[in-house]
Amino acid sequence: MNISIISFTDRGRMLGTQIAANLEDRVTQYAKAEGFASYESVRTFAQRAMTQDDAIIFVGAVGIAVRAIAPFVRRKDIDPAVLVVDENSRFVIPILSGHIGGANRLAERLAKMLHAIPVVTTATDGRGVFAVDSWAVQHGCAVVNIDCIKYISGALLRGERIGLRSDFPVCGALPQGMTTKGQPENGILISIYKQTKRQFVHTVHIVPRIVHIGVGCRRGVLPDTMICWAQDRLKQLDILPCAVASVSSVDLKAEEPAVLALARTWNVPAQFYTARELDDVPGTFPSSIFVRQTTGTDNICQRAAAYASNHGRCLLEKTVGDGMTISVYCEDWRTEF
Repeated sequence: MNISIISFTDRGRMLGTQIAANLEDRVTQYAKAEGFASYESVRTFAQRAMTQDDAIIFVGAVGIAVRAIAPFVRRKDIDPAVLVVDENSRFVIPILSGHIGGANRLAERLAKMLHAIPVVTTATDGRGVFAVDSWAVQHGCAVVNIDCIKYISGALLRGERIGLRSDFPVCGALPQGMTTKGQPENGILISIYKQTKRQFVHTVHIVPRIVHIGVGCRRGVLPDTMICWAQDRLKQLDILPCAVASVSSVDLKAEEPAVLALARTWNVPAQFYTARELDDVPGTFPSSIFVRQTTGTDNICQRAAAYASNHGRCLLEKTVGDGMTISVYCEDWRTEF
C-alpha cells in the first residue's frame, strides 16, 4: 500500500513522522522542510497523489484537504482513501473512499495508534449496518456496478430486506436484513460470470478475484496477439475480466513480452514456475513430448493455472492457438460472513 502524508507546520511534521514510523506500508512524507519529500503546491501534490497513491493523509485542517482533492475526485471504485488528522492528534477523519478505498479501516488503525477518536460518518458504519462495498474489499472482490450500492445501503438503513444470490457456498450467519429466499427489490449477486439476466431490480454484482490464467507461447509472439486471443477465450467462457487474479507460465517465459503484457492488461501479477514445480502438480493433463523436450515439463499452461489456483476447478483445459496455449482455473472459494 502506497501512502503519502502531507503536513504544513512543525507540529504537523512531527505527528506525520510518528504516523509514518508506525505504518507497515510504503510511506512518503511531504513537507516544506529539509529531509522531506518536496512539492510545489498542495494542488500539485494532490493531483499526483490522487492518481498514484492508495491512501493520502493530511495532517492539518479538513478544509485544506477538501479543497486540494476536490478537482481530482473521480469515482468511488478508483479514488484513494483520503484522511485528515488534526495536529493535536485528537481526531482521525476519513473524508473520501471510506469503504472501497479503505479510508474507514485506515482511520481505525490510526486512531488506535494515536489514541485518537475515529470520526467515521458513513451511515452504514454509524448505524452498524452491513456495508456491501467494505465486505467486497475485505474478501478480495471487485464490484461491477458500484452505482447500485446506494440501493442496497438505503434498503438496509430503512430496515428492508435485501436478497443474496451466490454461485458459491454460503458460510456463516447472514448479516441482518439479508436473505437468500424470495425476491426482494434490491440484492447482491456473487459470481465470476457476466450476468445478462436481472437478479433483482437493483443488483450489486460482486466478483471474487479467483480466476487464474495459465499460458504458454512460442518465442516472439506479439503481445497484442496474445492479449486478443486470451480475452476472446475469457469472453467465450462468459467470465468477467475483473475476476482474473493472475497470469502464470513456466520460468523460461519470465521475460516474454506477450506474457508480461497480458498480465498488465488485467493488472494482475505474472507468476512463473520451474519445470520441476509444474511437473509436481497433481492431476492428469494433456501431455506434449515437444514441450517436455524444450521446457522440461509436458504441459505449461494447464499445470501453471492449476498450481496458481491451489489446485482449483478447471474451467478451460489446455487450448491451442497460433503458437499459444491457454488454460483457465478457478480457486475454491466460499461466501463467508
